[in-house]
Amino acid sequence: MSHQSIPTYDDAHLVLKLYELRREKKLRAAREWFVGKFFPDSAADIETLYRSPGVESVYFRMVTSYWDMAASFVVRGVLNPDLLIDSAGEMLVVWAKLENLVSQIRGKTVAPAFLASLQRLIESSDHARQRLAAARQTVARLRERARTAPPSP
Repeated sequence: MSHQSIPTYDDAHLVLKLYELRREKKLRAAREWFVGKFFPDSAADIETLYRSPGVESVYFRMVTSYWDMAASFVVRGVLNPDLLIDSAGEMLVVWAKLENLVSQIRGKTVAPAFLASLQRLIESSDHARQRLAAARQTVARLRERARTAPPSP
């Protein structure tokens, strides 16, 4: 993976475009569900979700493919890694939620390359691994909040 040391204006424009895309209504709803309500405990949880019809399966696919696409820009040398990592904490939350399950579901439930760009970005970046520690703590807090929240009407 090519690493640029200094972000360019093109990098900044691409990050802003990625941010703008995140504001799209359906993707915003998918992201809200993924971050606040989706807490898989096992590969079976992913398999059940992935194979079921309905909005949550669509949301799962939207969020994971969006963040893997963004990571692919870095992996392919199009985007400065640190600039994306600095502006995409949610991407790290996605990985923190799925990192322990990815190897179990690749090629079985989802494509063999599922989240491969995101994994490659995180594994190749000290900055990403440092921020991932905080993302894991965020996921633990969100999981606890969801577990203790009163049921929705």
